[in-house]
Amino acid sequence: MPSTVLVGAQWGDEGKGKICDLVAGDFDAVVRYSGGNNAGHTIVVNGKKYGLHQVPSGIMYSDHVSVIGNGCVVNPKVVLEEIDMFEADGITTKNLKISGNAHIIMPYHIDLDGAFEQKLGKKNIGTTKRGIGPCYQDKMARIGLRMQDMLDEALFRDKLETALARVNPELELIYHLPTYTVDQICDEYLPMAERLRPYITETSLLLNNMIDEGKDLLFEGAQATLLDIDHGTYPYVTSSNCTAGGAITGSGVGMKNVDRVLGVMKAYITRVGSGPMPTELSYESEAGHTLTEEGYEYGVTTGRRRRCGWFDGPIANYASRVNGLTDIALTKLDVLSAFDTIKACVAYDVDGERYTSVPEHQVRFEHAKPIYEELPGWKCDITGCRSFEELPQEAQDYVAFIEDLAHTRVTFIGVGADREQIINRFWK
Repeated sequence: MPSTVLVGAQWGDEGKGKICDLVAGDFDAVVRYSGGNNAGHTIVVNGKKYGLHQVPSGIMYSDHVSVIGNGCVVNPKVVLEEIDMFEADGITTKNLKISGNAHIIMPYHIDLDGAFEQKLGKKNIGTTKRGIGPCYQDKMARIGLRMQDMLDEALFRDKLETALARVNPELELIYHLPTYTVDQICDEYLPMAERLRPYITETSLLLNNMIDEGKDLLFEGAQATLLDIDHGTYPYVTSSNCTAGGAITGSGVGMKNVDRVLGVMKAYITRVGSGPMPTELSYESEAGHTLTEEGYEYGVTTGRRRRCGWFDGPIANYASRVNGLTDIALTKLDVLSAFDTIKACVAYDVDGERYTSVPEHQVRFEHAKPIYEELPGWKCDITGCRSFEELPQEAQDYVAFIEDLAHTRVTFIGVGADREQIINRFWK
């Protein structure tokens, strides 16, 4: 099995955790390469549901290495909560590795995230307010603190003093919030550092050594293509590179070692937070309400109701191009069983100009009007189907239609919530 990048191909919440759990057994390591605890992956093990925010989904495999890469930002408290949760259920975390170069989410990052969103008012980004953006800002400003820094108290205090010299005036003078002292943060973080010390390592070297030994890696993306800081619907994006290219910079593994890129898409589309969404359906509309409730479209991390819409072909086309997708995992096809007819966006109309991919200019995308084709529904229960051939012809035709829009084959098809309700067509 070649090393593979698994990436969200829409606006997130496509079911990456379930697909990762399905294929992780084919690999020797699962590597998170971007984002922080603003991501939510849901997996079910022995009938119990786990909502993961920081630890890779591969943790469920005791013989696998699970890596939080250097491209991630880490909330030590959240990591320890997840470690304790797994250990209490008899799931070992001894093979969890955290890059010493991953940056630490500090309490003031969380304060600044919430305060800035409030200040933006109606123009807010719609972040999870978990401190992700401010943490990445400090990383780029070169005043961030990294996981390795916590292991040396003198160094941690010195760097923290530099950071607070910039942060405290912002908290006090702009947002009128309480400030922090070095001792205050050290009292909270240094005890966590000692608990995390066995997990912190040079993960780039570890992963490259594994490749040299003939082992295969699965890179697990957080968020999704349209939330990528460079390739997403800026400024309504996250603060990291969550497209497939981010797997390289976020892990320290070279491009030559990746052979496959698996993009996860819903059979419709959803979005959380602000920003344009051409195929969005009002929750009050019959179709919008049905997609929301049949698909239970509520966020793992925040509980927010997701915005829902028909499948967006230009986004699928775009995601395939910028990620170099080789395969698609199409999830929640069963949700569309509720419809007599199903719409799919095949292009956008922007002031009379037709686009079959996402327009580069923000204003054009904001004015994009979907051009739909209507396909017949199947109006029957498909949750028991276990092969492509068992699907109704209308469902097979819908899958083929999506393949044409994305110019990429659909390898997995999700027809239900459980792991065994995923049809495998081409994965070997």
